[in-house]
Amino acid sequence: MKRILLLLLLCSFLAPLWIYGEEERGSKTGDFSERIFLYTAKKWGIPILRASIKIKNTIEKGGKPLLWVEAQVESLPNLRYLFWMKNRFISIINGENGSPISYLKEVNQGGPFIKNKNSHQLLTFDPLLQNVIIENGNPGEKRELTIPSKTYDPLSLFAKYYLKEELQAEKKLQVFVFDGIKLRNMIFHSREERITSPWAGPIRAIRLESSTPLSTFGDKEGRIRIWYTAHGEKIPLLMELDLPIGQIRFELDEVKEN
Repeated sequence: MKRILLLLLLCSFLAPLWIYGEEERGSKTGDFSERIFLYTAKKWGIPILRASIKIKNTIEKGGKPLLWVEAQVESLPNLRYLFWMKNRFISIINGENGSPISYLKEVNQGGPFIKNKNSHQLLTFDPLLQNVIIENGNPGEKRELTIPSKTYDPLSLFAKYYLKEELQAEKKLQVFVFDGIKLRNMIFHSREERITSPWAGPIRAIRLESSTPLSTFGDKEGRIRIWYTAHGEKIPLLMELDLPIGQIRFELDEVKEN
C-alpha cells in the first residue's frame, strides 16, 4: 500500500513532463488555438490515474504572443477510497522563444493512510537575471534562486520539444529543469524506433530517454522515456517512468482540438 501511494505522489510531479494515427495525419505543429491531450496512466496494466495537457495560444497586453500549457492529474474513482488527487500545473511561456515566464503548481491530494496535502506554489522566471522567484502561497514567503539562463519548468520543457525543437535520432540533448523543488541537469538520448501506440497503432517515433534522481525515493535513480512521432507533428504518443517500485506507463486516449 505504501509503495502505491508513493507512486501516485511521484506521478503528481512527473506527469507534466510528457499525442494521430499513421504518420500522414495531423496538421502543422502550432497551427491551432487550443489542443487537449488526454491520457490514462497504468501500473501492471491497471489504470490508476487520468491526466490531461492543454495547450493554447494567447496574447498578452501589448501584442506579445504567449503559450498557456495546463496539466491536470486526477485519481480514478475506484482508487479514491485509498487515495484521492486533483493536481493542476500551469506554465505561461514566451511564444517567440519558448522560455518560461511562470509556473504554477496546485497540489490537492490525500487519503486515509497518508497526510493530506493542499499547497500552492508560483515560480516566476527571469532569463536575463538568471534567477527564479519562488512563492509558496504564504504572504511574504518568497525566495530567489540563481539558475542557468536556459532553464525550463516541466511543462515548458514539454512545449519546447513539441512545438519548438526539431527532433533527430542519435542525438544527446542537455537541459536544465526546475520544478520548484530541485534544479536538475538532464541529458536526453534520442533514437528512432517503430512502436505500436494503443491510440495511433504502428508508427515511427523518436524516443527521448534520460535518467534522473527521484527525490520521492531518496534520490534513487529512475528513468524517463517519451516517444514523439518521427514525422509531421512531434506528438508524444507514450511516456514511461521506470521507478524503484516498478514501471508506470502513460498512454494517449484522445486528442481534442479547437
